[in-house]
Parts: sequence; C-alpha cells; structure tokens
Amino acid sequence: MTDSRQLRIRAPAKINLFLHITGRRDDGYHSLQTVFQLLDIGDTLVVETDHSGVIRLDGPDLGIADSDNLVVRAAMALKALPGTPKHCGATIRLDKQLPSGGGLGGGSSDAASTLLALNALWHLDLSSTSLQRIAATLGADVPVFVLGSSAWAEGVGERLTPLELPAAHYLLLKPDCSVNTGEIFSHRELTRDTLPITMHAFFAGDSRNDCEPIVRRLYPEVDNALNWLGNFGDARLTGTGACVFCRFGSEAQALEILKQVRSPWQAWVATGVNQSPALKDVEQVL
Repeated sequence: MTDSRQLRIRAPAKINLFLHITGRRDDGYHSLQTVFQLLDIGDTLVVETDHSGVIRLDGPDLGIADSDNLVVRAAMALKALPGTPKHCGATIRLDKQLPSGGGLGGGSSDAASTLLALNALWHLDLSSTSLQRIAATLGADVPVFVLGSSAWAEGVGERLTPLELPAAHYLLLKPDCSVNTGEIFSHRELTRDTLPITMHAFFAGDSRNDCEPIVRRLYPEVDNALNWLGNFGDARLTGTGACVFCRFGSEAQALEILKQVRSPWQAWVATGVNQSPALKDVEQVL
C-alpha cells in the first residue's frame, strides 16, 4: 500500500427462502440446508485506508464494544495474516440501514464487505476461497456475502453453490422485537432431524423454515406479522427472524401492500439479486 485510498462499498441484505435443520454436530453447531437470496437493499460502508496500523470504526452506536463488532473483527482478521504489513490501517464509516437481530444478515454482510474492501485496498490479493475461510470464523452467514452470489447452502452454511434465482420482489416486515438466535437454536423443541432435500424439491416448493414454529410461539409480535402478511401470500420467516417476508409477482404489487403496513412495523420492498453489488464496487480498486 503506497497511498491512502477510499472505497464506498455496499453490503446487501439477504433472506433465507427456506431453512431446514438436518442435524446437530458434536461441536454443538447445527447442520442445515438453506437458500440465501441476496437483495438490492442493505448497508453501506466507506473504507479509507491509512498507514496508522489502527482500525477505527465510525458509525451508529450498536450497543456493543467495537472489538465485538463484526466489521472490526473482520478487519483485524486480515491484519493478523502473516502477509499483511503492520502499517496497514483503516477508518471504516458504517451507514446502517438494516435492523440488528432481524435475520437480514446486516452484520454479516458488513463484515464481508469489509473483507472484500480491505483485501483490495491493502493489495492482499487473497482469493475468494481464502476470504470465505476467514469469513467462516466470523459467522455462519458471512461466507455467502464474500462469495457474492445467491446460493444453496449446506453444512453450517459454509458449503455454498451459487444459484441463478428467478426475478422476484419481496415485501419485508420487521416486528417490534429482536429474536435471540442462540435461544432458538438451543431450544429443546427445535426440529433437528429434517431429511435433506434436493434443489429440485426446493424449486418444486417442498420447503419450510424449521425455526418458525418456535419463533412464533416465543415472539407473539412475529406471529402477528406472519398472520397479517399471510393474507397476501406465502409469508415466511427469514433465518431465526425477526423479519418476515412475502414474495409478489411485481414490485407494484409489493408497493401497494406496503401502503397498508401499520406502525410500529418497519417495512421495505426489495428485489432479489443474484450477484452482490459489493463485487462490482470492489472492481473500482482491482
């Protein structure tokens, strides 16, 4: 790195079109199958490199220490690599649009965009596969955002197969609550023995979210949102929530239902994308 450089990079949201828990591993993690659908909404980061050797985060107060923030942890993971010069530093400004604890992957996507941006700005020249390995140490949803493609996922979410999904428009609702992911995955009544399915079965409509029954029971706000959105189509939970979504045939249809959303729900209309805009942003540097 010879000069200070800056990159504005997007961090797209995702939804899980389905989520099957197929087993529990000896290390306590769960085996799963899911499809990650990337969306055209998300957060934005401005990453500016310097020679200070220090990582600084500038953004909203998320109620956690910077050292616990996935963005900082991602940057520090790259700094810890043997090939990263000690003087590499950065200031990362985070424009947070996605809710925390909503199941839209905001924090994971922010971390992935940090990895992609600093890999380019610091001239580390790490492959996508190498970055995905680092991403997997940060969280189960981070690798798919580094891959930068909507994908079929297995394992704990790290075994990824890129997918070309048909065009789709979604209405997303965020109830006035946050779901504790650990609480759901540790719940004794969580279904953990769903038989694996094929991609063909998924495209034929044979899928569900195994977390949804427990989330609906423990979080009445989510249950209410699913019941309301279910009046307009097949409403589903994304991940462990709290966000729920419904697919519509056109953006105009989704926007029409958006007008009926009541407070205190947050709501967005989003379009599915198969390629992450973060990859296009990184091309400015490469």
